[in-house]
This record gives sequence, C-alpha cells and structure tokens, in this order.
Amino acid sequence: MGQAGMAEAAVRYLRSVRTTAPEPVEPLPRPELRCVGADERAPLDAREFRRVLGNFATGVAVITAPPATGGGSPAGFACQSFTSLSLDPPLVAFMVGRTSTTWPRIARAGVFCVNVLGADQGDLCRAFAVSGADKFAGVPHDPAPVSGAPRLTGAVAWIDCAIHAVHTGGDHLIVVGRVNALGTEATDDPLLFHRGRFARLAP
Repeated sequence: MGQAGMAEAAVRYLRSVRTTAPEPVEPLPRPELRCVGADERAPLDAREFRRVLGNFATGVAVITAPPATGGGSPAGFACQSFTSLSLDPPLVAFMVGRTSTTWPRIARAGVFCVNVLGADQGDLCRAFAVSGADKFAGVPHDPAPVSGAPRLTGAVAWIDCAIHAVHTGGDHLIVVGRVNALGTEATDDPLLFHRGRFARLAP
C-alpha cells in the first residue's frame, strides 16, 4: 500500500473509532485523477520552477505528532507549505512529499501540531529538516492540549489538529487538518523563507 493509501486508511480508521463526531462537512466532488502519459513532458524546468516560486515569501513551521501507541519517539518535520484553509469549520492544510519518511508516522498518529517558528529559530528549522536524526534531542517542548503532539518552546503560534482529509497533489500529499485548539506563546516576529534563505520582518 502506498503512502497515500496508508494515510487514507488511517483517516478511515480514526473516523470509525471516534467517540464524538465532528460537525458534518459536505465534501466536494473528487477531481478526476490520471497518470501522466509516457509521451507527456513536464512543461517547465524544475530548477526554473523553484527559482521563480522562491520569490513567494512564506512562513516556516514544524509539523509534529505524538509517539505511536506503545511507545517510541515523536515525529516532526520542517514545513514551508502550511496555510489556513477554512474558517467554518476551522481547517488548515500542509503539503508533504510522498517520499517523506516522517509522514507515515504522522498519518498513523492521526493528529498533529503546527508550530509556527519565530525569527530566531532558524537552527531549529534546520534540525527538523534533517532526515533520520533524533530531531527532538535537546529541544524543549510540552504536549499540545488535545492531540498531545509536541508543542515547541519558543514558537510564535501553535495549532493543534486532527487529520481531516488527505488528497493527492502530484509528487506531494495535501493534508487537511481540523483545528481543535490553538494559541500564541511568544511575541517574536515569525521566521520567513525567501529565495532559498531565511529572512525576517524589517523593523
């Protein structure tokens, strides 16, 4: 089963065992999905795509999830693709590569916490961008109030979520989360990413 299938199975299971169902949300028709034909070519050079899109400044977040049932370590990865999605119901979204080794652990947890990093947390972002390392070593955190996912100390904001839906998006997955709790913990400016490097708001 591929990662998308694993995620969908995890969401179906979690929905089946919920004790309190969320407010119903009318789903939109699922778009038609198809494979790219062998005779089709990507219309753009990947490096040029990254260069041009790099002009769009984004915030930086770390997505975390609690340890799996029975023990283990929490999961987390650095993410630039976090966004708000809906006010009613409160939904957010982030994108993750299909080859991510962290995503299956978040999918199995069924919950996650978005930690919006502050302007001085560039090193923390780099630590969570490394694959295979103990990303939480020496990183102070406490459990988010609903999911128990790590809430990183010093983050300017946190959003505690349950996985609401997972959609395919090319070589990424689009993960939609339903917000159960949120708050701000610091007064620092947010960490920004622009043209391949960290940035911060001007005074």
